[in-house]
Amino acid sequence: MFNDLRDKRVIITGSTGGIGLATAKYLAQAGAHVTLTSYREHQDIEKTIAEIEQLGGTASFHQVDFANDDACERFVTDFVTKFGSIDVLINNVGGLVGRKTTEEIDAQFFDDVAYLNMRSAQTMVRLTLPYLKQSAQQNNWSASVISVGSIAADSGGGPGASLYAASKGWLHSINRAWAKTYAKDNIRFNIVSPGTVDTAFHADKDDAAKARISQGIPMGRLGSAEEMAPTFGYLASHAMSGYVTGQILHINGGQYMA
Repeated sequence: MFNDLRDKRVIITGSTGGIGLATAKYLAQAGAHVTLTSYREHQDIEKTIAEIEQLGGTASFHQVDFANDDACERFVTDFVTKFGSIDVLINNVGGLVGRKTTEEIDAQFFDDVAYLNMRSAQTMVRLTLPYLKQSAQQNNWSASVISVGSIAADSGGGPGASLYAASKGWLHSINRAWAKTYAKDNIRFNIVSPGTVDTAFHADKDDAAKARISQGIPMGRLGSAEEMAPTFGYLASHAMSGYVTGQILHINGGQYMA
């Protein structure tokens, strides 16, 4: 495991399931403190926290609507008050919102998709930057921001997902700007870009649909959330990726090859 992640404070947005939760569990094995977040309440969250802490790290939960700037600001303030600072930010929250053709997209739907996938990341980067700079200075390492992109940014997305694909393309692009701007502060910015992963995101697809998708993947199957998690550990760790910034790491079983 990555020894330099022990006791590091990690925020993972949208992390009570899927890739976010798998990543939290993986980082906990390295001794990190991981903060689970969701826009809704979770009655069994204490059980999930206990499971994570059995892996060797510590965990907490915060209910946050990441499409609301004021809620994000309250969350960051509360987190820093409790834990002192922030060492790693993982922008995982995001989603389709719905499937609509270009003709069906109205102003409200546009804003919903943009807020969830774009503005949430922009707001969290803005709010956490002072603490990431502090972490880099005090720990003699490079703080890390990892954002979750998508193969849709390169393919244009599936039916009704054009706006989602565009929002992920925006994230891929602004990541490069962040990386260039804040390299002087020893903060690294990278993207993990999953292919088709068998999570709740694809819950609308039956086994037959998943089988059809798998035929277009060289490895012949969908990915799992657990297969995504180690890459986040790699990018969070200064020891492993201290000279890696501005990159998009594609994890897709060969579905897309850059």
